[in-house]
Amino acid sequence: MSKISRFFKGGGGSAAHKSRGGPTPQEALARLRETEEMLSKKQEYLESRIERELAAARQHGTKNKRAALQALKRKKRYEKQLNQIDGTLSTIEFQREALENSHTNTEVLRNMGYAAQAMKKVHENMDLNKIDDLMQDITDQQNVAQEISEAISSRAGFGDEFDEDELMAELEELEQEEMNKRMADVRLPSVPSTSLPSRPASTRKRVEDEDDMKHLASWAS
Repeated sequence: MSKISRFFKGGGGSAAHKSRGGPTPQEALARLRETEEMLSKKQEYLESRIERELAAARQHGTKNKRAALQALKRKKRYEKQLNQIDGTLSTIEFQREALENSHTNTEVLRNMGYAAQAMKKVHENMDLNKIDDLMQDITDQQNVAQEISEAISSRAGFGDEFDEDELMAELEELEQEEMNKRMADVRLPSVPSTSLPSRPASTRKRVEDEDDMKHLASWAS
């Protein structure tokens, strides 16, 4: 049995984990975060000790070489522990991220499984043949509605069976009848019963002379 196995089997709360079949991802993540926090505090402590031992070595210097060397040795041990903690924290961080990703993937797969089951349940009551028939009915009704709309919006052919030339001829006849009716209603002045007075002889003579002068003028020109 490995040390890691003995550690988990001998840790606190193992009975509860066994009864439930092992820790949950949330519990494991909580333990890892607690471990990271503990190691981070350990890092801070070691860093402070390293600074203290370095200061002691400088203080003793050549005055007390033995004390200075002991301080440097302790500093080296603390630095070694600090490097080990750095490696441990890197491993724990990697493990925590892997566990978080695994937990996330598990939740995603679980939710996708629920969605798949829901879709399957919905599709159980669906018949593909009925769906095809329904879509065909919808298409047919849309075509009928389109034909009705086109028929309603098109111009009605009322009056197209009449000849336009015949209608124009009939209109001209009606206008002529109206004009004839108006002309019949107009009264012309009556012709006087007495004869008109004859032109005086002097006047007739003057007119003849004027005509002769016009002929002479036209001949001379």
